[in-house]
This record gives sequence, C-alpha cells and structure tokens, in this order.
Amino acid sequence: MNTLTRPSRLRLDGDALIANWRWLSVQSGAAACGAAVKADGYGTDARGVVDRLAVAGCRDFFVATWDEAQSLGALPEGTDLSVLHGVRADDMAVATRHAARPTLNTAEQIARWRPTGRPCDVMIDTGMNRLGISAQDVADGLLDGLNIETLMSHLVSADEDGPVNKQQRVDFAALTGMTKARRMSLANSAGICLGRDFHFDLTRPGIALYGGVPRPEMRGHIAQVAYPEAQILQRRRVQAGETVGYNATYTAPADIEVAIINLGYADGILRAFSGEGRARAGEAVLPFIGRVSMDLIALDVTAAPTLGEGDWVTIDYDLTQVAAATGLSPYELLTNLGQRFERVWG
Repeated sequence: MNTLTRPSRLRLDGDALIANWRWLSVQSGAAACGAAVKADGYGTDARGVVDRLAVAGCRDFFVATWDEAQSLGALPEGTDLSVLHGVRADDMAVATRHAARPTLNTAEQIARWRPTGRPCDVMIDTGMNRLGISAQDVADGLLDGLNIETLMSHLVSADEDGPVNKQQRVDFAALTGMTKARRMSLANSAGICLGRDFHFDLTRPGIALYGGVPRPEMRGHIAQVAYPEAQILQRRRVQAGETVGYNATYTAPADIEVAIINLGYADGILRAFSGEGRARAGEAVLPFIGRVSMDLIALDVTAAPTLGEGDWVTIDYDLTQVAAATGLSPYELLTNLGQRFERVWG
C-alpha cells in the first residue's frame, strides 16, 4: 500500500532542543529545570519533546489543559506533569484518574480538589492579575489540608529589567515556609537569566526550549529547533510589469522566475510574511513576493535556476529575526504552525 506524503513538513532538530534545555538547566543552578510543553510543545510536537527531554534528564513537564495531558499519553518513567489551568468541575472525572497534578488557581478549585487528598500544585498571583490566589489567601489558611507539591507564581515582565521583577521575587519569597509545599517555582525562560534569587527549587522554561531568545543573555546559546519546509508546486516565468498574487500587490520589476509553494496562512505562515518572508534552497535566498494566501506562497527563484516542481525549500524561521520582520512574537510564530505540516524529528 502506498503511503500518502504531505507537501509540507516541519523539520525539528532534537539535538538543538536538548542543547537548549541543558543550557537552561545549567543556568538554573541548584534548581531543577522543567519544560513547558503546552500548546503541543509550542507548536512543535509535545510528545516528541517530552520523550527527548526525559532522556536528557528533565523530570517536570507542564501543559495547560487536561485535554493536553491526555493527548500526551503515558509519561516516561520518573517524570511528572502539571496542568496549569487547574481543574474545572468538568475535569474531575479525568483528573482523579490521571497521574498529572492540577495547578489550583481559585478557591473553588481548591475546594473541589481538597477532598481527593491527591497531590496538587498551587499558583500564587504576585502581580500578573491573571491566574492564582493571593498571598493573603495563604495567610488566611485557604491551602490548609492540601497535599501541595509545588507552589508557583508567574513573572509579569522577566524579559525586561525593572522593579516589578524584584518585587514579585520578594513577595513570593515571603511565602517560604507558610505552606507545606515541597518546592517553590517562579522563573520562566527569561526569569532563569535574572539570577539565582529567582530560581527557587524549580524553573519552568518554555519559549527558549524551542529557539526563542527573550533575554540578551541567551544570545548565542539558544538554537533554532523548528524549520518549516514546503514543496514547489509550479515554476513559472513572470514578465516585467506583470503582477503576482491577490490584489496585485507585487509587480515584477524585470522578467523573473517564480515558484509557488504549498504553504500559506492556513499553515501558520501568516499574511504578515507578505513581502517580508523568505525561503532558502542551498545558498540561494528566495524572497516571498505578493500576498501570502491561505494555501500558497510565491517565491522569486531567479537565483535558483535548477529549482523545480517537487523540490523542497526551507522557510527562514529564526524566531528573533522573523519576529522583527513581521511584528509577530516568537510565541505566535511557533504556536500558529498548523497541523498540515508533517512533524519530522532529526
């Protein structure tokens, strides 16, 4: 039986992923270094990420929802999983059978989970005003009777230098010993680079695992992981003065060679890439021309005379450079990558 192949693939560099985690682990000092794998491993492949990082030594993983926890399947031996959005009433049947822990965020979630006696994590709001209970709730005994593994909080702006970071650290550190939590955790990817006072017992990197560089200290240490690739559907010649794509936003300044690739905004290569993106074939740089459409992108391939139908090109996807060119954040660039890509680990 013939196996149907896909005309687009996301090439994933497992060695780069592991190297990123190991560097972040070293920077975490005495603290354990975990890994956020929510949103399908930030758009890569959560199962593949967990398997590779578990072999490298990672023991703590984080997803957002119970659906994500179930999708991961059985965890590697010796690893733990935390569900950051807590436990809704609708989640209880699954959550009480699953090995993962909820990260409790509200008094209602705490009341819902306490009777189970099962381990949990707890989020403390130290300034984000997003999820979590307050320090006053802790002082008032809201967590009494819980079997808490990790007390967490989340930094507001660890990618910037300012007084907010220090204040959050001070406020979180003040909770030391006020609960029976076995560990405390504050730092995300950027927070790791703020110094050992932010590390506590466990760090929780996310974007930096996948090639994002939220702080300048990471430059030269964090490697690209995801490489979108697509096949050429057609090569054609466009005469000087002719236009390419919807709304004729591009006019050829001279006779050029154009390749149409099987990729578009339905795959997460968004319209912000129009006129800004580029692909590569070997040493040849192939600019995007015209407007990115749902399923197709036009490339100027004049610089690659032998490139033709069925050949593969690689989209330039260095997260820092592409974010600057398109105005999209590295988080958007990764998590928007669609399911039509075949995920291929190397």
